[in-house]
Amino acid sequence: MKLAISIPDAVFEAAERLAQERGVPRSQLYAEAMKAYLSQHEGDSVTARLDRVHGDAGHALDASLARAQFNGIDDEAW
Repeated sequence: MKLAISIPDAVFEAAERLAQERGVPRSQLYAEAMKAYLSQHEGDSVTARLDRVHGDAGHALDASLARAQFNGIDDEAW
């Protein structure tokens, strides 16, 4: 896929030098940079952060809490 982007001159020039030093095409350098950036930030989504926070939490029901909740329910006729 072709893409047109605007970047600061200093970033472009540094990338050009690096591509020449490594002997790779500019497109390959930018593709590798984007892959690295995306890999580094793949866990930044809200869902991923919530999974990290709650992933290790126990899923067992606390017996005393369940008993207190049950006892708090009135015996009402529906």
